[in-house]
Amino acid sequence: MKHVKALIMKFVMSAVVLGTVFTGIYNYDFSDSILIIGLVLTVLAYALGDLLVYRNAADDSDYKKRNIVATISDLILSFLVIWIMGASFFGNTITVIQASVVSAIVIAIGEWFFHKYLDKHVLNTDNYKHTDATYNK
Repeated sequence: MKHVKALIMKFVMSAVVLGTVFTGIYNYDFSDSILIIGLVLTVLAYALGDLLVYRNAADDSDYKKRNIVATISDLILSFLVIWIMGASFFGNTITVIQASVVSAIVIAIGEWFFHKYLDKHVLNTDNYKHTDATYNK
């Protein structure tokens, strides 16, 4: 159940960012395409970025290194997924690339904080909380 809650949180974050950037900034219609991109991104980023990279980037005591590596990998993965899928849905234009870059950056910022949630509530690691002042916030 903890993984389901984390997936829902990740999907909502991705869908809100994609909807805001593509619809609010770049004037694309909010459609099923945005939700499909958000869903695919959620599943891939959770499986690859959170469960694979984040868990294995360093040991539990080196939280910052794990978070940096995972956030950078999430940034790259997010950009590629959003750009490739956005190009297939909306055409490969410069505005799709720009929207992909902006969306990936905002999602990566959200991922930094999501990893803290993941560590504390899903993976149940508490080996580093004495070294990270923002852990208990």
